[in-house]
Amino acid sequence: MIRNFISEFKKFAMRGNVIDMAVGIIIGAAFGKIVDSLVKDVLMPPIGLLLGKVDFSDLKIVLTEGENPVSINYGLFINALISFIIVALAVFILIKAINKLQEKACKEEAAAPAEPTTKTCPHCCSEIAIKATRCPHCTSELK
Repeated sequence: MIRNFISEFKKFAMRGNVIDMAVGIIIGAAFGKIVDSLVKDVLMPPIGLLLGKVDFSDLKIVLTEGENPVSINYGLFINALISFIIVALAVFILIKAINKLQEKACKEEAAAPAEPTTKTCPHCCSEIAIKATRCPHCTSELK
């Protein structure tokens, strides 16, 4: 029973789409880190400079002070929001490009007519395989 379970799990885990999904998640996590760095280290400093030398990561509302201060860090939220918008834009552009390629491939498939796989028997008018030399319905020999 356990061997069967392990065998089924191994079969599931080694299917192509599961591995593709895992690779996508890993690449997505790395892409997220790159975008996060882009926002924090490249985009936000010039924006902060234009807004009067503001460091967005330092923007917060202090609720309590003392030994363990409590604050609402809305500057970090702004950074995360900008990161999300960049990732969402990149995914949108990627999906749009994929859809365009799929649409083009579908048009090409529709334009090229498929090779016929059947023919009509001249004796009984039944539909038969194109390579048939004898009709399976009326047993007539075909040319």
